[in-house]
Amino acid sequence: MPTRKPTPDHAKLDRIVAEARRNAEQREKGYRERALKMYPWVCGRCSREFTRANLHELTVHHRNHDHDDNPADGSNWELLCVYCHDNEHSRYIDHTGVSATAAEDAPAAATGNPFANLKTLLKRDG
Repeated sequence: MPTRKPTPDHAKLDRIVAEARRNAEQREKGYRERALKMYPWVCGRCSREFTRANLHELTVHHRNHDHDDNPADGSNWELLCVYCHDNEHSRYIDHTGVSATAAEDAPAAATGNPFANLKTLLKRDG
C-alpha cells in the first residue's frame, strides 16, 4: 500500500506566519531592536564591528544604569560588546560599592531597635 503524503494545513501555516510577524513587530518595539536600527553595529568602547552572524554579542548599555529609561531618541543607550558591557558594569560596582540589581533589591532599612529598652529590662528587680 503506498504511503500518502499528508496534505498541508494551510490555515495552520497562515496562523504560524501571522504569529511570527506579530512577534517580529513586538521585538522591533523593544529598545534593543530600536538601538540596533539607530546605531552602527560597532562596540562603543573597543570598536569591534558586528555582522548578523555575531550580532547576539552586541548589547545595549543604559548609560545611567536605569533599564526603564528608554527615550525614543536613544540618548540613554550605547551599543557595547558583551565584554565591554561586563567591564562597564564591573566598574560601576567598584565605584558605587553595590551592583545595580542589588541596589534595587535591597531591603528597607530597619526603623525600630529591638534592644532599645534592654538596659531597663536588665536592671529590673526579679
